Amino acid sequence: VQLQASGGGSVQPGGSLRLSCAASGNINSINGMEWHRQAPGKQRELVSVITSGGNAKYADFVKGRFTISRTSAKNAWYLQMNGLKHEDTAVYYCAADLIYYNYDGSPVAERSWGQGTLVTVSN
Repeated sequence: VQLQASGGGSVQPGGSLRLSCAASGNINSINGMEWHRQAPGKQRELVSVITSGGNAKYADFVKGRFTISRTSAKNAWYLQMNGLKHEDTAVYYCAADLIYYNYDGSPVAERSWGQGTLVTVSN
């Protein structure tokens, strides 16, 4: 199973970016699709999560600016980031708790992480 994050880049304050995360592999189900971020010199922090039922939660520091969504059929989820601020500069990681089928057909539960995509907000 692999998670591939993309969509990062450099924007000015107030700008927007849309991050994408695509999960590939012999996946049975994905629960709790998440976005985390890690700024230089800081610990990784949870940004947003969306459940299999579509319920979304956000960290206080992004509420009203970021929107998480998912496309179950494509095992993909997204983070629309509007009103970006300098302090949003970080490497953004997607993560998920998922179940995939092993080579012998048995289900395996796993927590997977994407490789990260850099978001830079600067003038």
